[in-house]
Amino acid sequence: MFQIFLRFFSLGLVSFGGPAAHIGYFRQTFVQELKWLDDKHYGSLVALSQFMPGPGSSQVGFAIGYHRGGLLGGIAAFLGFTLPSFILLFLLAVTSSQWLDYSFTQGIIHGLKLLAVVVVADAIWIMFKQFCQRKQAKLLMVMSCVIILLQPSMLMQFGLLIAAALVGRHYLSGEREHTAEVATERVKLNLFYLSLFVGLLLASLVMITLTKQTGITNLTELFSQFYQVGSMVFGGGHVVLPLLQSSVGDAISNDQFLTGYALAQAVPGPMFALAAFLGAEIWVQQPLIGALVATLAIFLPGFLLMLVALKSWHAISARPQVTGAIAGVNACVVGFLLAALYNPIFISAVLSPLDMALVVLGFGLFKIFKPNIFILVAGFGVTGALVGAFIG
Repeated sequence: MFQIFLRFFSLGLVSFGGPAAHIGYFRQTFVQELKWLDDKHYGSLVALSQFMPGPGSSQVGFAIGYHRGGLLGGIAAFLGFTLPSFILLFLLAVTSSQWLDYSFTQGIIHGLKLLAVVVVADAIWIMFKQFCQRKQAKLLMVMSCVIILLQPSMLMQFGLLIAAALVGRHYLSGEREHTAEVATERVKLNLFYLSLFVGLLLASLVMITLTKQTGITNLTELFSQFYQVGSMVFGGGHVVLPLLQSSVGDAISNDQFLTGYALAQAVPGPMFALAAFLGAEIWVQQPLIGALVATLAIFLPGFLLMLVALKSWHAISARPQVTGAIAGVNACVVGFLLAALYNPIFISAVLSPLDMALVVLGFGLFKIFKPNIFILVAGFGVTGALVGAFIG
């Protein structure tokens, strides 16, 4: 268990670049170097993480740990990979009052907000090309974006995801070639973990419905908000942004939210570790408890669903209607992310023609030269500080 923890902890210290980069780091370490599993098995775990809601790269890491050491191995992998980013974002949250008011740090934060515009725009471009190739998928993307821009709410997002799954099931189901073995293979789901996932989701929905007028007033409500978000995020990474903003928007200011998101770009590890920053900011009376509850809640649904389907993924993925439903959901979340690019990211970060020029320049350099994310973080941070000092 300690070996699993140590391997993932060392990756958590240096894994900049988001989910796609994390997948590459995992393959290099666990397939090519350590040979804990082969390429075929690893590819199936990556595919399963795309099929399930939750933090994609962290789910792959959890599954590798599970393959190596059972449930405790999966937990050790999660703790190791997430701990560095959790500690950094928690410390940034609890010390924010000491450094956030300085003009120098305000400039850095503003520069990182501009970086967020670039990174999310690039994520939308990549996801659009990957998930919106057919006309039906493009239409789902456009309609989900329009509706969320006009009616931004968690309930509306949840309804759109269900509708997109139904549309995708009928219109985006591709023909699949089945071997006789796959066609007759039975899907054997782990009902204990499925019941636990569904039970917690229903309880969180009830709790949120009962307390939506009063906001987050206890740890149960905090857990419920983040658990619901973790249950609905398909694609992981930046897709968590619009759902989190809708869910906890009343409990935290837009500026605090975007500061946390900007800082999450600057630390290694999973984007979902943003929950540590938000949990500490929301639960100020005991920030460590708030950070722990929010982080556990947002990661838990994805891990429970991985445990439900790990042993039956081959049979599940062979069913065209299932893959069609997921295709519809993926197209829908691209629309969500496009709406989030406008509100809250763009309108909170781009405040002048100079800001827009920096975004265009950054996006162009990002697409042409594809620099390391650490270089981008440093470049936008320094630029923001300089602009704040000499112009602001």
